[in-house]
Amino acid sequence: MRSRTDEIAGERRQLINVAYRLLGSVTEAEDAVQDAYARWYGLPRSRQEEIRSPGAWLTTVTSRICLDLLGSARARRERYVGAWLPEPLPDRTEWDHAGGADPTGPADPADQIVLDESVAMAFLVVLESATPAERVAFVLHEVFRYPFAEIADVLGRTPAACKQLAASARRRVGAARAPVPATGHAEVVRHVKRAWEAKDIAALVSLLNPAAVMTADGGGLVGTVLHPVEGGVRIARYLVAIADRAPGLELVERSVNGVPGLVAQHSGVVLTVASFDVSDGRVSRIWAVRNPEKLRPWTREV
Repeated sequence: MRSRTDEIAGERRQLINVAYRLLGSVTEAEDAVQDAYARWYGLPRSRQEEIRSPGAWLTTVTSRICLDLLGSARARRERYVGAWLPEPLPDRTEWDHAGGADPTGPADPADQIVLDESVAMAFLVVLESATPAERVAFVLHEVFRYPFAEIADVLGRTPAACKQLAASARRRVGAARAPVPATGHAEVVRHVKRAWEAKDIAALVSLLNPAAVMTADGGGLVGTVLHPVEGGVRIARYLVAIADRAPGLELVERSVNGVPGLVAQHSGVVLTVASFDVSDGRVSRIWAVRNPEKLRPWTREV
């Protein structure tokens, strides 16, 4: 029979999953969960025993911490150098298959995150347009199926108000297309990889929507474009220019947040993780994360 201590420790995976979807950052998610656990263990034993569901208590506290972080994140991101993108997540099973993962290494919070449509880069980017309260209401209800009565306790609002917040966020998310099947997506990404390696601008242009947009996140720590590159032709030329400036750059097909993407590495060092949104057989969006602080889960050999 599981002890209560084991039960509480076993909530960490769920809490990390909630926090990452709320914050879009593995590091911040881990910090939020650690803070929630610190608050739990800071309670008097008598108060802990009064709490019938430690898991629900921890989820509520973690969500409140995330709500506060989301509020302050907007101000921080105004000072961020260039565009801010969520931290990309690897699929560790691909690395295990490639022999790159070290099963004896320290546990990585990213390994605990379930890869599904609610962590796809397109989904997380759209959520960035929601207010903090909308995001919390939507993620807790739509993704984790928490009732509005419990969400009301997190947000300090009525269940009816929380329902309206979730509906507002749902309208924002609904504006984003559903992802294409992984098979079609993977084929398009593979063609992009080959055209990029061949420095074939014409082939790249044919694979890109004429109105495609590429956003890069370097955080001011590495060189990259500070503003989105718009238009298929401009993106194609930019990708080829990158290849010209970085001889020996290797592109590897890897899942990014559960969706086929590309990892660019040089001499075994991961430099860029690229996610793609595909519509009607063409790439409509590219999100390229280059900030090394966001690539820590990718530091093992791909």
